[in-house]
Amino acid sequence: MRKKSLLLIGVLAGLTLFFIYKQTGGPADPPLLSLPDPTYGARANVQKERDELETFIQTKLTGPHGVYTNYLDTDQSRELATGHEVLSESASLRMRISALAKDKQSFDKEWALAKRTFDLQKGFSYRYSPKQQKSYPINAAVDDLRMIRALYEAGQAFGDGSYTKEANRYGERFYQYNVKDGRLYDFYDEKYNKTNSFVTLCYADLRTLQLLPAPSKARQTLQSTMQAIVQDGYLGDEFPFYETRYHYDRSAYSSENINTVESLLTILHLAEVKEAKPASIRYLKEHVMAGTLFGQYTRAGEPANSIRSTAIYALTAMIGSEIGDYPLYLDSIGRMNAFQVKQQDSPLYGGFGDVHTNQAYSFDNLMALLAYSY
Repeated sequence: MRKKSLLLIGVLAGLTLFFIYKQTGGPADPPLLSLPDPTYGARANVQKERDELETFIQTKLTGPHGVYTNYLDTDQSRELATGHEVLSESASLRMRISALAKDKQSFDKEWALAKRTFDLQKGFSYRYSPKQQKSYPINAAVDDLRMIRALYEAGQAFGDGSYTKEANRYGERFYQYNVKDGRLYDFYDEKYNKTNSFVTLCYADLRTLQLLPAPSKARQTLQSTMQAIVQDGYLGDEFPFYETRYHYDRSAYSSENINTVESLLTILHLAEVKEAKPASIRYLKEHVMAGTLFGQYTRAGEPANSIRSTAIYALTAMIGSEIGDYPLYLDSIGRMNAFQVKQQDSPLYGGFGDVHTNQAYSFDNLMALLAYSY
């Protein structure tokens, strides 16, 4: 009797899915990605810097589970990832770098390692600690989307539909757990089987959302909803950055200080769908040229610190490439390369970090390597 009931449930579920697809026009094929060829990176002649950085990452910043969060190790027991813990963020960046470089051998290696280290039943764990032998049962939407995009890019770069099939499979899973009622959520917690109640604006990778293999109308709803949420988080032409997060339960934005990397990711995602604000681009061009993009601002646009980071200029370089602005790309790469460690007696030689403390973070180094690929 139980088997018959389960069979009936399965049939009804299948019929429901059929009617949903019929009404929404079915899971229409997502648009193909176009890979840049040749890239601004090739035109800018940064091969030496790229090779030195790649050597540093491979020999000093990588272990058996992936790229270390930091060159210096810790006990790996803190609330945030530290030391030689590894992040799905790093794996997804590594995959995109290999796909854009059209390096199939490297991509296959990175993807196999990413699956072995991070793949869970309902998403990719955002973090793994080798010392604690702990895989965190939570994903990060922005990193899962980047990994899915890398698979689509690999399918395009290598002319191999098997990567696209895997992208579709993981895209379907992502849509099932990180999207509800046409809205994207930051994470899905496998332990408690729930999402959070808000979206961080820079998590809304609008271009990759267009690629998810959902029914066409559902995908369009997701895309238009998230694009509207991101665009309405604009702080204004005087300070053309973006709010940090949007709370679905109270239909409100919230930000403490504005983290520049987060706003730049948001601007990049908008640029990828041809929706970057002209005021944002003007602001970036002015401050990149002057070298005055700082790590954090008040909501009124006043610098909250004087930190200038590698990742900031890597992101403005990517934005420049995406909008076809070679001077912005070149200025950004010049600013970024000024942070590269050139002291040959330093363990950080070729990388991006602090030679006085030997702190070198995965995000800075991988974003720089990705910027060279744009």
